[in-house]
Amino acid sequence: MLITLLAAAALVAAPGDTRPAPAAPPNVNLPLWAPGQVPLAQGDGPLDAPFLTTFLPPEGQRNGAAVIIAPGGANIMLMHGGEGLEVAEQLNEWGITAFVLTYRLSPRYNDEARTLDGLRAMQLVRARAAEWKLDPARIGFAGFSAGSALGRLVAAGAKPGEAGATDPLVRASSRPDFLVLVYSAGRATPGEDLKAFPPTFLTCAAKDTGPANGSAELFVALNKAGATAEVHIYQQGRHGYGAGLRSPEFSPWMPALRHFLVRAGFVPEGRS
Repeated sequence: MLITLLAAAALVAAPGDTRPAPAAPPNVNLPLWAPGQVPLAQGDGPLDAPFLTTFLPPEGQRNGAAVIIAPGGANIMLMHGGEGLEVAEQLNEWGITAFVLTYRLSPRYNDEARTLDGLRAMQLVRARAAEWKLDPARIGFAGFSAGSALGRLVAAGAKPGEAGATDPLVRASSRPDFLVLVYSAGRATPGEDLKAFPPTFLTCAAKDTGPANGSAELFVALNKAGATAEVHIYQQGRHGYGAGLRSPEFSPWMPALRHFLVRAGFVPEGRS
């Protein structure tokens, strides 16, 4: 279970201004389904109940964009630190609201259940966008390693909302407006509709050979199909670098992501 944490907020004060910086709202765990309604559930314990954890910038600092973050961990654990918390806090610094997804794990659950978790997470955030002052057309999905593979599954399985559904979440679309696939994005698959793919940012280390080659091939396929895509493959380093904020090899990747989001129109110019 992800421990509830308070995200730190930093605000540059004017000289002589002793007012405290605006505090970020407390983190909250949001179940994706009500108890007893989780599809494909194998039980009713903590590992059977997927949820999102909120990371909200302070009031007045949100720019309307949001990212759902799926940490990696080979589908048997979740790297909530470097691939969840640190990424969310950096996004908050840029005014982007973040939600860390705790999805169901193997061997108890397979990709079918995890895909449902990812799709439901998209619907939950979009359905409640007004509550968090979000633009429902600027909600993306970021995955790391196994979470990156989940991002592909979410993009492939996304559907428009069902206007007549009794569940308000089902009325919302489950399609990500953009994808961030950090190592293990995988190659294009036969029959995949790449032309309709969301704008996609790809990154990995060259020496992480399988994911690097897969990301490069996916970029080429997306580019040929006319989709919006950008790829950053770093010459040194390894798999699992997460946010990489203080890494000599990988510290540029999150600023590069922000640049991608600005150029694609999902994030305004300004705070960096």
